[in-house]
This record gives sequence, structure tokens and C-alpha cells, in this order.
Amino acid sequence: MTSTGAVLLDTSVDGLKVTPSARLPYQADVVVRSFVLDRPHGTVIVYNSPGITAAATAIEALRPTRLLINHAHEAMYGPPGLDVPVLVHERDRAETARALPVAQIVDGRQWIDDDLEAIPTPGHTAGTTCYRWTHDGRRVLFTGDAVWIEHGAWKAVVLDPGLRDDYVASLELIRGLDVDVLVPWGTTDDGPPLALTDRADFRSRIDAIIGRVRAGGTR
Repeated sequence: MTSTGAVLLDTSVDGLKVTPSARLPYQADVVVRSFVLDRPHGTVIVYNSPGITAAATAIEALRPTRLLINHAHEAMYGPPGLDVPVLVHERDRAETARALPVAQIVDGRQWIDDDLEAIPTPGHTAGTTCYRWTHDGRRVLFTGDAVWIEHGAWKAVVLDPGLRDDYVASLELIRGLDVDVLVPWGTTDDGPPLALTDRADFRSRIDAIIGRVRAGGTR
């Protein structure tokens, strides 16, 4: 195991820690992170990123049980510096498996435990999957690249026009969820790693994204 000895950082959500950030290779002002959920059912990591390797010693001490992948592009960083089973959606499995050993798949909306739900949201990729964690009265939604934060604004990332209708349907599904905290994979480097929200704010921001994507926009 290779580790720089970096520590996990606290967030504004109790039980949720974040790894050091790493720059996206093809977009210099964007950083990605992994998040560590300290749960009674077992520690879970959400998103693959170089931050896992950087903080591997600290994460390993929490005995992680799973690494949840939002979409196959996370595999670009290769296996993290610790041994943890990888979960990904069936439709992103083949691409992910080229770089990460996949141990478990998601093929529909399902509960992982009674506090953590996998919610397929195809659009950014065919297998993009959000995860919603309910903890201490808060609903935390991990959207990966389905919804990210660019200079404070919530955006989509439409890459495949053939998935545009799926993306809109997924955004409509997301809009109907109860969410208190939005946690993307990537953000521009001028902002925090997550966003606190409420019902009205959340729906207003998602509605704005739906409008842009429906009109043919990529963000």
C-alpha cells in the first residue's frame, strides 16, 4: 500500500469525512474527492480518486467495506492504495473493470443497507448511479458527475446526446428526492466539496438544470 500519510478531513455533516482533493487531468480548475461514511453498518467510501491512496492509512483504520462508484470515468485513476470491494452499475461495469476489480453490481434502484440507497441515474454515462445516505436526520445525496458544482452553480455534464432523454428522466427522478446535502465527485477549486440545501432550493436548482438540458445544453 502506498500512502502519503494524509489525513481525512471533517465536513459539515457528522460522520462524513473527505479525502484530499486531486485535479482532474483534463480540466485544470476542477478537483475531485472521495468521501468516507462512518456508519454502524460499516465504513463505505464513495467515489474513486487519488485521495483514497493519499489517505489510505487513515481510511484503512476505519475498515472500509465497499467503494461505491458513481460512473465509470472514476476508473481513470486505477485501483486505490487499499483493498476494498468495488460496487458499480451493470451498464458501467465493463469500462470500470478495465482498471478496477468489480466485486458487486447494481442493476436497479436498491437498498445497500437500511440507511444507504443506490439510485440509477443514467445520462452522464449509461450506468451513472447516485447514492443517498440517511444519517442523523439528514439525507445526503452523492451525485457524482450527474450534478456537479461549477463556481457555486449546480450543473449537468451531458457527454452523449443519445443519453439526453435518459438524463432528463434521471434529473426529474432526482428532483423528487428529499435531500439536505448534495455531494458531487467534482467541483471547481473555488468552492466547498458539498452544498447544504433545502426542499425549495434543491428543486429550484434541479429545475434549472432540467431546463438547460431539455433545451439542448450540455451543462
